[in-house]
Amino acid sequence: MHQHQCAVRAVNGPEKRERAMSFQAYLDNIEDKTGLTPREFIAQAKERGYDNPSTKAGTIVEWLKQDYDLGRGHAMALVHVIKKGPKIDAKHVGTTGTHRDDSDTLWLDGKQNRPQAG
Repeated sequence: MHQHQCAVRAVNGPEKRERAMSFQAYLDNIEDKTGLTPREFIAQAKERGYDNPSTKAGTIVEWLKQDYDLGRGHAMALVHVIKKGPKIDAKHVGTTGTHRDDSDTLWLDGKQNRPQAG
């Protein structure tokens, strides 16, 4: 059983659909696909100088597409943590919507190392 939930919602009518998921779920899916934690991506980005405030999101997105075959949505989740760190807007924290997150601070050190709620 996955710890994150995904939902499908209609975008621009019923013929085009996209998955809606929490920010943390995006990061967890990236880890599943690549075997790398968000913190490992941050370290790689820093080595490339991509943590510089002048680095454009498109540069990072292109790197993640070329090296890891990540799509734009997943790449933009990493752009956020590379450029802004683990804090996210609390707008969806504790809500019941499809983009809900449990915390306004993302976990960057891997799913297996995440403290269990409780």
